Amino acid sequence: MKLLYDFLPIVLFFVAYKLYGIYAATAVAIVASVVMVAIGWIKHRKIERMHLVSLAVISVMGGLTLWLQDKAFVMWKPTLINWLFGAVFLGSSLLGKPLVQRLLDGQLSLPSVVWSRLNWIWVGFFVLSGFANLVVAKHYLNAEDALRAAVPTVSAEQLDPFDCEADFTGEALALCQTAAEREAFWVNFKLFGLLGLTVVFILGQALYLGRHIEEDDDAAEGDTPPSEPPRGDS
Repeated sequence: MKLLYDFLPIVLFFVAYKLYGIYAATAVAIVASVVMVAIGWIKHRKIERMHLVSLAVISVMGGLTLWLQDKAFVMWKPTLINWLFGAVFLGSSLLGKPLVQRLLDGQLSLPSVVWSRLNWIWVGFFVLSGFANLVVAKHYLNAEDALRAAVPTVSAEQLDPFDCEADFTGEALALCQTAAEREAFWVNFKLFGLLGLTVVFILGQALYLGRHIEEDDDAAEGDTPPSEPPRGDS
């Protein structure tokens, strides 16, 4: 449930995009992030750092997208957030107690080497997720650049939402259709791709942790003395 709650702004972004385009979706994502932080404060009188960081990044990057009418900023936002979290986890490994251990230490008892390895796995996940988003976003931005080069007078309104048949003809029409398809692909990747990667990663982490928990339980059972000592022959 918490995972779905954390992805709620992305789901709302997706719905708003399908109805009104990427700029309206960006505004919806900013408002949704503000509401999430407000609800957290009202219910628990505290704000989760992850939600606060997400709010700051979407407010800045989304705000720049709306102000400058440039989709690149909101498209880079998932990469920036993933790399920020990756940097935090990396810093915790280099400077002291791994962050993943601080988060889960009260629930799990694991050897230090396992905590360290798990923290590095989280760093790798954040870095790779950021790169994956960057590749998909760049795929769209290249298509937009090609359209702008072919039609230097293209306006922001013609790029959101796309109505290629009404606004373009010939080669420009084909370039517009390519850009529209790639933008839709990025939006789908932002919801389904990154969510899918997160779910697979969490399941893999659970399997990894389960193996070590079973090993620790077996070791503990082996170290436990029998409840009644064996009797010698009388």
